[in-house]
Amino acid sequence: MAEMLGISASYLNLIERNQRPLSATLLLGLAESFDFDPRRFAAEEPGGGEGALRKRLADPMFADLEIDRDELAEWLAAAPGGAEAFARAYDRMGQGVGGAAAEDDPILPVRREIERWRNHFADLDAAAEEVADELRLGAGDLYGAISERLRVRHSIAIRILPADVMPGTLRRLDLHARQLQMSELLDPASRTFAAAYQLAQNEAREQIDALARAADLSSRAGERMYRRHLAGYWAAALMMPYGRFLRACETTGYDIELLQRRFGAGFEQVAHRLTTLSRVGARGLPFFMIRLDRAGQVSKRYSGASNAPLVEANGRCPLWRLHHVFDRPGKLMVQLVVLEDDSRWLTLSRTVAPQGQRYGGVGAEFAVGLGVEAGMASPLAAAQGIDLAGGATPIGLGCRACFRPECPQRSAPPLGRVLTVNERERGVSPFSFAGD
Repeated sequence: MAEMLGISASYLNLIERNQRPLSATLLLGLAESFDFDPRRFAAEEPGGGEGALRKRLADPMFADLEIDRDELAEWLAAAPGGAEAFARAYDRMGQGVGGAAAEDDPILPVRREIERWRNHFADLDAAAEEVADELRLGAGDLYGAISERLRVRHSIAIRILPADVMPGTLRRLDLHARQLQMSELLDPASRTFAAAYQLAQNEAREQIDALARAADLSSRAGERMYRRHLAGYWAAALMMPYGRFLRACETTGYDIELLQRRFGAGFEQVAHRLTTLSRVGARGLPFFMIRLDRAGQVSKRYSGASNAPLVEANGRCPLWRLHHVFDRPGKLMVQLVVLEDDSRWLTLSRTVAPQGQRYGGVGAEFAVGLGVEAGMASPLAAAQGIDLAGGATPIGLGCRACFRPECPQRSAPPLGRVLTVNERERGVSPFSFAGD
């Protein structure tokens, strides 16, 4: 076993005696060599494991402590109870969500549960892939095939209604009429997703129920939100079956526009699907995804298997082009960025508009950002012509958590550092602080 994992027998013995932490590298080695699901370990680790604790410690309130990976690993090994106590206290305080208590926020527990699974639900993927094979997706119209299956197997007809008949509603299940009613405002990709979502509620109920029970969410609203996420996951997996989608990603260089056309999906649907490719023995690149509005408020964030600090940070850097895409709607922006810990990420950003907008109404718009570690990004079509080891834009996790001293874009000094004011000189940055 030690030889297969590439470690010494003595080191393996120390791990077995709980005298050394089980690192992420070894977890991946176990998964690859023994077809083992790493979540079985991570779920039992204090505070959700090293990655989950590192995300909590990325909060600006801990910035001055400068806790490194070795110190965190030693803490977990020497005082697992203390680490678990810290995690529970931090989560109860609701840090990172405006100070609201975690038990009062139904969204935070749902996000934690999704991240615990790394946004990959193997049973849902397998079930959706099986149905996709039955529907013979490559041979015809997917929307038509799903509609027929709903009609024949579940006695549910699909009806497209005028927008004036369904004001403020895009999809409705009318059980009395046995109809799935959709607004004419939905585009083809959204109609297919809505039909697949309904099929998930009918045919993936057993798997969804099992996952929801295991999550043990305390609020009814949180449980329903989690079920909605799982049904949406199944619907996306039906539209983009895992095996076919991964092969298409690898052969096209993860070309998002081409994947959209090939699978009849929208940009955001493809972006979300890219964060789910963590099947044991058939993994894709570990993408993260984040969606925000012009005010910087985040409405979606998925780390997947990336453990990207850009997703979990409360603040974001205006030098990241994710914030610039609103000036060029619909255009994909590619950027190589480097964080203060020297990690490098290739990011792709684009605007999306929600369905259901009408002339004269509120014109909503969001920015969707995708990213993957630069060291893994060479297969991407979007990386062509980019020196992934070359010059990158230095960004931070928001001014309050950023310690770059000479940033002209800085809007506030970092937390945990003493602000210094020199009346006789003015630097590039409007704020100077001790330790820079």
